Amino acid sequence: MVTIGIDLGGTNIVAGVVDEQYRIIASATCKTKAQRPADAIVDDMVRVSREAVEKAGLTMDDVTYVGVGAPGTCNADSGVVEYANNLPFHNLPLKSMMNDRMGKPIYIENDANAAAWGEFKAGAAKGAASCVCVTLGTGVGGGIVLDGKIYDGFNFAGAEIGHTVIMRDGEPCTCGRKGCWEAYASATALIRQTRAAMQRHPDSNMWDLAGSLQGANGLTAFDAMRAGDAAGKAVVEAYIDYVAVGVINMINIFQPEVVCIGGGVSKEGETLLAPMREKIERERYSRYSARQSKLCAATLGNDAGVIGAACLG
Repeated sequence: MVTIGIDLGGTNIVAGVVDEQYRIIASATCKTKAQRPADAIVDDMVRVSREAVEKAGLTMDDVTYVGVGAPGTCNADSGVVEYANNLPFHNLPLKSMMNDRMGKPIYIENDANAAAWGEFKAGAAKGAASCVCVTLGTGVGGGIVLDGKIYDGFNFAGAEIGHTVIMRDGEPCTCGRKGCWEAYASATALIRQTRAAMQRHPDSNMWDLAGSLQGANGLTAFDAMRAGDAAGKAVVEAYIDYVAVGVINMINIFQPEVVCIGGGVSKEGETLLAPMREKIERERYSRYSARQSKLCAATLGNDAGVIGAACLG
């Protein structure tokens, strides 16, 4: 028997058929077209799920259940997406809508939590009892697993770690606060920091790498640093500081066995992680403890959300 995991994003819908070894044996995808009515989006979630099952050479009779990782506040008990700011979902009964269309047990969870669950079950945190998974992407996403259970908070809106403040009255955040970790440690923030440094340093190698101010991306400063560019090095060092501040906060609060870093920036690997470990070792409250949280890169990449959703049951 197999399960289906659906990763519902603001840009793409991805459905995967996952076996008992947590392997995706077939998948299908389509554009979300997020401004459409919710019914149309749910119809496409069902369609790509059926496509994935067909690609796997199976039928829906072979599927045990369907798990969905969706943005926003997802009430795992009621199956209702209470709010998603980038989709037209407001108190949407997603579980019942999917069940009506597929006739299968449906489980829903926040997408970042589902990705963390994937890393916990089959990725970087496999075998641990607790983990915090941080995604450095458009924002700073997070999922927390404590004692083998996803931490949602009493109202299913927990683990919004990107919206913890690390700089009072700092950079404005899309959530309405100022100084959020997301406003400093996301890939979006890194690009903004890179462009600001390019404007301050017109002789920087970052101009050659990016071609223009708008051509700068999350790799530009790292690539410039590797080429010996001082301005690029300064951007990278400051950015790593920002990421480390938030990670140390997570360690001091939760003391997880594993902290894994995902998202596009995590592909820098030890270039990102090694200096972070040095900062963590100096500043974590548990510096004298015999056991310490392990910092590593997430291993499932873009598959984490699908695999985690497929394990929700």
